[in-house]
Amino acid sequence: MTLSKKAGLELLRQQVEESCAVKRSLSPEFLEAVWTLAERTVAAYGQGNKVLLMGNGGSAADAQHVAAELVGRFRLQRKALPAMALTTNSSILTAVPNDTGFEEIFVRQVEAFAQANDVVIAISTSGRSPNVIRAVDAARARRCYTVAWTGKGGGELAGRVDLLLAVPSEDTQRIQETHSLLGHMYCELVERILFGTE
Repeated sequence: MTLSKKAGLELLRQQVEESCAVKRSLSPEFLEAVWTLAERTVAAYGQGNKVLLMGNGGSAADAQHVAAELVGRFRLQRKALPAMALTTNSSILTAVPNDTGFEEIFVRQVEAFAQANDVVIAISTSGRSPNVIRAVDAARARRCYTVAWTGKGGGELAGRVDLLLAVPSEDTQRIQETHSLLGHMYCELVERILFGTE
């Protein structure tokens, strides 16, 4: 056995401490940006618009998670809210790359589904995913409100979106863990602004 129990438990403790440290480092400006996103989403819902989310790998899972919380429920019993992850239709996700390339999987869906004033959330730990960047550019061309959830600095997405939520870390797992918290904070704010408390 290459890892002793003592070393393994220390590794686990270190993982917890690192994750908590990143979350504790979220600035007041970051939290203000989460509030801004929630307000903008509520305004979009008031105009009959929707939320579209996208990402690759773990970020795809985050996109699906947030869409599920909005369509289903987070804390409150309330009506469904329109949200869609662009990561779930296996036929689209295989046909488009086969026909035109992997960089097109999200942009084609933005072209199909996005309307002016929709909220489009792009999730990328690096901020450099070509298929996400192309979709954000397409969303901006359609006058959507574009948002990026990234790691430190925001990568190429930083200069391409209306709102940047950049987790202050360069460690992919720490960024993804904080994106999960971000998704929960966002969904709770949207629910409470729209529906109050139980």
